[in-house]
Amino acid sequence: MASFPYKSAHFIGIGGVGMSATAKLLRDSGVAVTGSDQAVYPPISDVLRDEGLVCHTPYDPQNIPGGVECVVIGKNANLVPETNAEVAAAFARGCAILSFADVLGLLSRDKTPVVIAGSFGKTTSVSLIAHCLSEAELDPSWMIGAVPLSPPGAAHVGQGEYYLLEGDEYPSSNTDNRSKFLHYHPAHLILTPLAHDHVNVFPTIESYLAPFHQLVEIVPDDGAIFASTGGELSTQFLNAITRPIVTYGISSGEWQVRDIVWGERTRFTITRRGEDVIRVETVQLGLHNIENMLGIGAFVLSRNIVGAEKFASAMASFKGIKRRLDRKSSKTRIPIFEGFGSSYDKARSAIAAMKQHFGDRRLIVVFEPHTFSWRNRSTMHWYDDVFEGAAKTFVWHPAEQGATTHEQVTQADIVARIRAAGYDVTALSEPQAALEAIGAALGDEVAVLFLTSGNLGGLIASVPELAETMWPV
Repeated sequence: MASFPYKSAHFIGIGGVGMSATAKLLRDSGVAVTGSDQAVYPPISDVLRDEGLVCHTPYDPQNIPGGVECVVIGKNANLVPETNAEVAAAFARGCAILSFADVLGLLSRDKTPVVIAGSFGKTTSVSLIAHCLSEAELDPSWMIGAVPLSPPGAAHVGQGEYYLLEGDEYPSSNTDNRSKFLHYHPAHLILTPLAHDHVNVFPTIESYLAPFHQLVEIVPDDGAIFASTGGELSTQFLNAITRPIVTYGISSGEWQVRDIVWGERTRFTITRRGEDVIRVETVQLGLHNIENMLGIGAFVLSRNIVGAEKFASAMASFKGIKRRLDRKSSKTRIPIFEGFGSSYDKARSAIAAMKQHFGDRRLIVVFEPHTFSWRNRSTMHWYDDVFEGAAKTFVWHPAEQGATTHEQVTQADIVARIRAAGYDVTALSEPQAALEAIGAALGDEVAVLFLTSGNLGGLIASVPELAETMWPV
């Protein structure tokens, strides 16, 4: 509690994953917390309910409690005084206005913050290290920008030394363009693979990498930096760093893996400088998840935070994260998974994982271009090969939020580009017709992958329900 200077806080936009997790951290640290949003949907509505966190809907100035000492405002484009009366009222109050990155920086400053940043893999990596240290009874604190299956919950206030933070390069708020992770005070840093992302904010590679260079600079001289060699920009970034960095990668870096045996429980060996360290097994899908485990293993094992056998045990029991290649139903013979398809590299990793594990089946991809990056004309080239390996791709219509802030492409543009690249693609726009179209493509020889950071018009629930009825276990 000593780290946070206010006794009460109101969250505008509490329905966001990071906002809800930060609200829980504050509440569990002894701060009185309320919140509001326009509307809240699963899984966050379930999280708020289970945690007993108050969420008023819709936005309204009356939602802000009298006497509240600070207001935490989300990054949503609608959360500006010009268009949101509740936000305008918050600024008129004269109380402290914070982003959730501000809050996390304050909460973690008296601990040993370990920041996990990068373009993809950081959510899984912070979940892995939180689970690992929890299993080792080190009771860390953490904030995860998703809803994990292990550890149990996206946020936890622990009594241990370590504060584990998912470090996002995206701007902190509508009034603070600094990357979120620049508000944290990393004692140690783990960098997952780097690839150009958030092109609406970082139009060039140089602009994208700039905040990561700033992040490296704020790690103290006695702090450790571990970095993946696996991203398309990782080598370029690492070559520009002059301070010592420990590298890891599937087949390059000080820490590597070998002897991968794929299966329902995949097994692999972690090596350091060519010497075997520990044999690991996991139920998680894909090469990218092996690399995530390698990075966490390199950090905790080299610093003697956790022993090798305890680390391996934690990796074997790790259940994953909702919406990160989690299976949507165990009641159908058809493997149906959801991947977090917010960028090209995340989509490619998810498709590669499905092909690795279900290569004898026809892969059906149901895709929603939800993020700005997928909807931006400057990244249309992503569609030329992102669906390589899919037998059939269905494309839901793009989100409309923020469409006027960038050069947004249409669903027709996207479908035409995919079809021109030689892939079988169909546009979807109405839930029932979409369900019928997808249903006609299902069968015992099929595997299904949802790719979105949105809700796909409810198809993520309705397609598994159909499969359970037509192709039950």
